[in-house]
Amino acid sequence: MPDLPSTARVVIIGGGVIGCSVAYHLTQLGWTDVILLERKQLTSGTTWHAAGLIAQLRATANMTKLAKYSQELYGNLEDETGVATGFKRVGSITAALTDERLEELHRQAAMARAFGVAVEEISPSEVKAKYEHLNIDGVTGGVYLPLDGQGDPANIALALAKGARQRGARIQERAAVTGITRAGRRVTGVDWLGEDGTSGHITCDAVVNCAGMWGHQVGRMAGVNVPLQACEHFYIVSEPIAGLTPMPVLRVPDECAYYKEDAGKIMLGAFEPVSKPWAVNGIPADFEFDQLPEDFDHFEPILEAAVNRMPMLAEAGIHTFFNGPESFTPDDAYHLGLAPEMDNVWVAAGFNSIGIQSAGGAGMALAQWMDAGQKPFDLGDVDIARMQPFQGNKTYLAARASETLGLLYADHFPYRQKATARGIRRTPFHHHLLEQGAVMGELAGWERANWFANARQVPEYSYSWKRQTFFENIAVEHRAVRENVGIYDMSSFGKIRVEGPDACAFLNHIGGGQYDVPVGRIVYTQFLNPRGGIEADVTVTRLSETAYLVVTPAATRLADQTWMMRNRGDHNVVLTDVTASEAVLAVMGPNARTLLQMVSPADFSNEANPFGTAQEIEIGMALARVHRVTYVGELGWEVYISADMAGHVFEVLHAAGQQIGAKLCGMHMMDTCRIEKGFRHFGHDITAEDHVLEAGLGFAVKLDKPAFIGRDAVLRRKENGLERRLVQFRLTDPEPLLYHNEPVLRDGKIVGHLSSGAYGHHFGVAMGMGYVPCAGQSVAEVLGSSYEVDVAGRRYAAEVSLKPFYDPTGARTKV
Repeated sequence: MPDLPSTARVVIIGGGVIGCSVAYHLTQLGWTDVILLERKQLTSGTTWHAAGLIAQLRATANMTKLAKYSQELYGNLEDETGVATGFKRVGSITAALTDERLEELHRQAAMARAFGVAVEEISPSEVKAKYEHLNIDGVTGGVYLPLDGQGDPANIALALAKGARQRGARIQERAAVTGITRAGRRVTGVDWLGEDGTSGHITCDAVVNCAGMWGHQVGRMAGVNVPLQACEHFYIVSEPIAGLTPMPVLRVPDECAYYKEDAGKIMLGAFEPVSKPWAVNGIPADFEFDQLPEDFDHFEPILEAAVNRMPMLAEAGIHTFFNGPESFTPDDAYHLGLAPEMDNVWVAAGFNSIGIQSAGGAGMALAQWMDAGQKPFDLGDVDIARMQPFQGNKTYLAARASETLGLLYADHFPYRQKATARGIRRTPFHHHLLEQGAVMGELAGWERANWFANARQVPEYSYSWKRQTFFENIAVEHRAVRENVGIYDMSSFGKIRVEGPDACAFLNHIGGGQYDVPVGRIVYTQFLNPRGGIEADVTVTRLSETAYLVVTPAATRLADQTWMMRNRGDHNVVLTDVTASEAVLAVMGPNARTLLQMVSPADFSNEANPFGTAQEIEIGMALARVHRVTYVGELGWEVYISADMAGHVFEVLHAAGQQIGAKLCGMHMMDTCRIEKGFRHFGHDITAEDHVLEAGLGFAVKLDKPAFIGRDAVLRRKENGLERRLVQFRLTDPEPLLYHNEPVLRDGKIVGHLSSGAYGHHFGVAMGMGYVPCAGQSVAEVLGSSYEVDVAGRRYAAEVSLKPFYDPTGARTKV
């Protein structure tokens, strides 16, 4: 084996399609000191047996952008490198067998138009015309994407590798990484061992974990958490079929199947509802281009349906029955970015059977992130920082992976909850809420009451794109908060204690608000990046002269704390996750003060506890701290209780609440109330890509204080004017439902899409938020236009406002 250099700027671990893509894109940006180490041979893990389906449309605008980039890249690679990628635009068809699936496809088609993807809704007969071999019995319709394609997975990876080599990267096969050395929060180097017994150590500035199904193991070496699990993935390839010509890729998700024509044969692949995790206790050391044992019994139900759906399969023999492993993540989104635990370990792994279509764009995005030191655009869907530490648990991963493979082709109903690996993180109120009819959802492992069933209902979800079984339950909870008082559990929200002599100075450096406030004051604020984008949306409460509590969304606690830590600089502060130490009950509604006065001798008046302040109280026989803030737009308090006294406080509040008709409420109610009030949802309405002024949050940024991250970008945008604005939409028709990504039309032309949506039960119509262009336009011009929202291909008129439709002055929160 040739000697490897002893130093490198970056070592990429893994020679599948994503490792090759990262190397390709780093060298494209001028990085030459790049080494890629592959334990066996390039593509020998998963890439070599991938189906090579290359679709454009993904669940969000940025993921679609990356998939489109992959297509364009693969189309040009052959000219650049001379390696045939087999890329061809054959188009794709997805056929629905139910009305619910058809609505999903029509919503996806509308979304595709908003994202600039060519798409056609087609009838069953049009499906048949484009795919003559299909039995269309039971087909309710479909969608056709003419520019989707397919390619040769191994050759795409080899072309990327050749492109990287041509620009100076060193790609070394048969060199396994055996160890990673560390100093504090940085990797210092990589140990490798060649198959011929040679070994060495490479000192490096950074490591990229592109190890695919070995990504979890390599992550452990580097001291980082990369939750993924290999599963068996099955497909068959028919014998040659006479007269079979190139056809679009066909997906029939209701039968868990996809079909691809390849050189006169048909490939039938499956995403079965209950899959088979593989190698839970470790992948065999000699694994290389290996197949797993056949399991015809497991695949037989898929094949039976396929023979009916594609009758020519009944006549053709099976040439190949293939079973090979692919890695899946807990939420079916891949892992990309800088690992939270270390400051120079990057991850691109866990591609959930869409690695070929994702690798080009993911490699480009990661390379730009590494080169510039900040994300090129919002990557929250796939940012590795979204993963919680417990999700690296192998027992958890095996249980969850048995479901996530099948979820790729399951109905993607709104509010759909994972069914496996549940019950891991429970708040102190968990059993109290279940006793009262709570129907739990899961977020970041937390079990959260999403809604409450009544005595006549089965306390479980029954999914639909229309009004679901809990629609009226949420309306009742919504009305309780708007008209009386509601109680709900907010314990899952992240709590980060910032403490030390420099706590105030540190927060004033990292955040856009002013934190030099009296003890007990609460500041609603954002942490900005240098572009003025929003990295975190939080409240900060001053607990003492040297201590603050930062409250974050449940899903972003780790990401937010990591951002704070990486921007700590020389400030003398300690950051501590205290989420589990305090439970939180929100008491919200016009009678919230009445209820709290029934159980506490504290003074809840405006004079003693004005909006935006916290105070220590007695409640029942316990102690607590109340924060007077709201995410539902009503008078209310968040009651923080140490975990040991939480059960008692719940019982006291609930018993007193029964005397005045208080209602236990869930997270879905909180979302319907906040949408009426125009409160932003981090990850949907506001992200790292969205400028704080364009998001309408300039009031929370204090430009009269010394330099803070993002200040210059805010001043520039203030001077140059906004390019777009986040506006609130309210349909005039009470029937359609909004979720997110529905196209927004202004004067008949698509100008954007909804970033979030929900039903406004107070108004009796669906509502949403989304960005619309406004460069060079006055507010009157923006609001004076005619707006519509496209729901599954049908346009509905919408009213728009920059101010909240509900209580625009905020008077109800301060009574």
